[in-house]
Amino acid sequence: MGKPPPAAEFATMNHPIRNAGMPLDLSLLEAIRVNQNAVARRVSSLNARRSQKKEYQAAWLVRAIACMDLTTLSGDDTPGRVARLCAKARQPLRADLLAALGLDRLHTGAVCVYHEMVAPAVAALQGHGIPVAAVSTGFPAGLSSMETRLREIELSVQAGADEIDIVISRRHVLTRDWAALYAEMQAFRAACGDAHVKAILATGELQTLDNVARASWVCMMAGADFIKTSTGKEGVNATLDVSLVMVRAIRDYLALTGFQVGYKPAGGISSARAALQYLTLMKEELGNAWLQPELFRFGASSLLTDIERQLEHHVTGRYSAAHRHAMP
Repeated sequence: MGKPPPAAEFATMNHPIRNAGMPLDLSLLEAIRVNQNAVARRVSSLNARRSQKKEYQAAWLVRAIACMDLTTLSGDDTPGRVARLCAKARQPLRADLLAALGLDRLHTGAVCVYHEMVAPAVAALQGHGIPVAAVSTGFPAGLSSMETRLREIELSVQAGADEIDIVISRRHVLTRDWAALYAEMQAFRAACGDAHVKAILATGELQTLDNVARASWVCMMAGADFIKTSTGKEGVNATLDVSLVMVRAIRDYLALTGFQVGYKPAGGISSARAALQYLTLMKEELGNAWLQPELFRFGASSLLTDIERQLEHHVTGRYSAAHRHAMP
């Protein structure tokens, strides 16, 4: 895979124009068929790759940190915990490791919290240029009333959230009610206003890869800025199979409309090796533009710990104990 593009190249990349959507095209959806054997072959080629070594691996792991939505979604979240998480987002690596890696500064792509923790996160990140993302619309099940879900989005935006991670109604996918899913996604996008909207598909509950592909297309047609695999609360979360199907839907949507849509795998990505596989997938399927936080995010909490340990080993030649990199 080699080195990622240099920092200067990322600095010159412009924020993508927001996805304006397109009319719902049912004939396009009905024509979608996912070749599961081809998906399995492509994914096995990723798993069989030799991992990057030394400075190449370090460069890619730094890129993974920059594309990370550092997340806490626990019932015992407090303003204090969120403040500590935001401090970690502002400086994810120790100063000596940053210096050894030749970096002046580094921060995560965003911080992701529940609605009640948006205000503390906004206060802790003020002036640092790190977006706050709020999960919304009855997360994780998405079974609240439509009125409640829309109001939740509005309140999170008013509290200062820059991004809203919504959950779709899985029943619309399972019953193939694409018009209902399209209308729902359009309403969520409108309620977000200037805040970017990430559509969580909960792919582990959609039963088939065909459904994953069609749900991805409907959400993009309705104006989603990102499509996201999972809430992290399902039995099966992000996988490379599902990711391949979703990123190829993004590629085909770009070819059809000219709009770039972001991608966020979430749930179950806890090792540096897994992060490198996802970065490889993005580079090979979508190109360097999808190696920037405007178009790619990891939804992660424990992933940063393993990346820190790998980077410390690169710098010092020794692995540190995991508790030295404890998350808030």
